[in-house]
Amino acid sequence: MSQEIIMPALGMAQETGKVLKWLKAQGDLITKGEPLLEIETDKTTFELEAPGAGILSNVTAAEGDEVPVGSVIAEIRDDRERPVAGVPTIGSGARADSASVASRASAAEPTATSPSVSKDASLPSAFKHGSRRRLASPKARRIATERGIDLATVSGSGPEGAVVARDLAATGTISQAKSKPAESLSAAWRLMAERTTQSWTHAPHFYLVREVNASRITAWREKLRRGSSERITYTDILTKLVAASLREHPQVNAEWREDRIELKSEINIGVAVAMEEGLIVPVIHGADKLSVNEIAVRREEVVSRVRGGSLRPADVVGGTFTISNLGMYGVDAFNAILNPPQAAILAVGRIAQRVVAVNDQPAVQPMMIVTLSCDHRVIDGARAARFLETVVDLVEEPLGLLR
Repeated sequence: MSQEIIMPALGMAQETGKVLKWLKAQGDLITKGEPLLEIETDKTTFELEAPGAGILSNVTAAEGDEVPVGSVIAEIRDDRERPVAGVPTIGSGARADSASVASRASAAEPTATSPSVSKDASLPSAFKHGSRRRLASPKARRIATERGIDLATVSGSGPEGAVVARDLAATGTISQAKSKPAESLSAAWRLMAERTTQSWTHAPHFYLVREVNASRITAWREKLRRGSSERITYTDILTKLVAASLREHPQVNAEWREDRIELKSEINIGVAVAMEEGLIVPVIHGADKLSVNEIAVRREEVVSRVRGGSLRPADVVGGTFTISNLGMYGVDAFNAILNPPQAAILAVGRIAQRVVAVNDQPAVQPMMIVTLSCDHRVIDGARAARFLETVVDLVEEPLGLLR
């Protein structure tokens, strides 16, 4: 029995996916969960894993092909149906002869000429499992291709010895990206440019700005850090507070769909992460139901996958609101562009000591500027103001939310 490999959809608006690179060749023996190919969508680039074990066959999509979502691009056959030698190579557009099969016994006991000979046991783990390629993250592969680096010469620090971007950084090659010509933009940067252009030209933006006293969340952060093994950040705390605010203002947790407003039943907070290759927005799902410690754990997990080039489809889908924090770069305030199809995004500046009035007297307090960008098709000024007021109130007095 065979299993179909289909082009997945990461969002309701996605119509196609692009095959960037096959990590396995037709006729290879595949194990369940093993990366098969790299796919590019309008959200990100990711590795599609094998849904089962068997032989890769009937590959119909070549590298570079744009394929409609839901289309079958290959199959994984039972290993009793291993194709005979001479199957078409990936990208040829031909399909394997379904009559070409081999016995389970011959697959289990390879001969000296079999591609799965026992000498594979002496190879590093990153070259095993029948792979003809060095295990590496999509980001590492792109960098290696752009700079002509042989991945076989690089020592990998990722899972099972896979090469990740930081391994190439040690060679000093990543810094060369600064001198790359404009036409060498990464796929992530190109996608970010397309999505922000679409958002800016289609969604009528407006902005609300508030200055917030951050003394309470500063104190809470220090308390949480002392009582937790996790590295609690201000973004983690804001994720919790924003999620609680969205629960009180469901009209903000919404999207514009053609000619209607769609309220989202889940509260999933996207956290903008700036990478050299472009802006990625991984999602913390069900943020309103998580503690700050749990949010910190989720954030660490998903951000590490972003930086390691091993994002999963579930990491970037389903976001209903986004937080973009540039405070760590010393930015006081900025206006963020909406992350479509979401109706709002919160831009967060740094926490800085400023002189403000406290009980009608000047005092130095840690202050923070937050800017709410809104899609006027979904949210009017009054609704946005009430939501932002709730966020500010919770920042200044968390009311027991920060557990």
